[in-house]
Amino acid sequence: MPGKNFRLRTTPEETAAVADAAVGRLARRLTLQLLEEDPPAPEGAPVRALTLLYVLDQLQQAAERLQRSAAVSAARAGAGYPQLGAACGMTRQGARRRWPGLFHHSDEAPMEHPMMTTPARPFDVLLVEDDMADALLIEEALSERGARNLVQVTDGVAALEHLRTPGNPRPDLIVLDLNMPRMNGRELLRILKTDEDLQTIPVVVLTTSAAPEDVTGAYTSHANAYVTKPVNLEQFEQAVQSIDAFYLDTATRPPRD
Repeated sequence: MPGKNFRLRTTPEETAAVADAAVGRLARRLTLQLLEEDPPAPEGAPVRALTLLYVLDQLQQAAERLQRSAAVSAARAGAGYPQLGAACGMTRQGARRRWPGLFHHSDEAPMEHPMMTTPARPFDVLLVEDDMADALLIEEALSERGARNLVQVTDGVAALEHLRTPGNPRPDLIVLDLNMPRMNGRELLRILKTDEDLQTIPVVVLTTSAAPEDVTGAYTSHANAYVTKPVNLEQFEQAVQSIDAFYLDTATRPPRD
């Protein structure tokens, strides 16, 4: 089914039968139209069958173009790869392979990557994460709960540049990895929590490290929470959604300046 709250009036088999019949009628009509413009074929020649095959191939390409357009529209409305895959009977990985780049990921040098736009509610999340695979998982997990205005940067320097650039929205939440180039999460956290303009923004450390010194150091630097990244993908998704649910849905956020 396309989504958890979406129900069709027909079974997948019945829907397939209706689709096959409709496409078949259209293909036959287009085949006859094309053949009327050519000289009559010799008796027994496979012209009609080949023309039908050609028409079906063109229809398939058209359907793929329309499908991508629908996927883009769904993504802009807040759907993530899990929902896109479910709508087409495939996994999220399959949907990502079929429609790559819907959320504008990049492997370029450290910079900002707008990953989601048109949020349903004004929730701004700054993700400081240099691992693009983890960033994609976090974006997908957030998309399960509705659109988030998510910006990703790949190190502490880029994070500070974003936070201190006039006109950029003040994030409601910062999700911070520890191990990054140029300026790591430990350094960035200390700067954030000693900056009068930025110290009230909730910061959740989300990292692979479970080392006691990292946990203690993060809380000593006034991190609002410390979450170790689960290895299991489903647990990873649940952890991100729990962070999102508490800080963006449950907790009262400080007023924006």
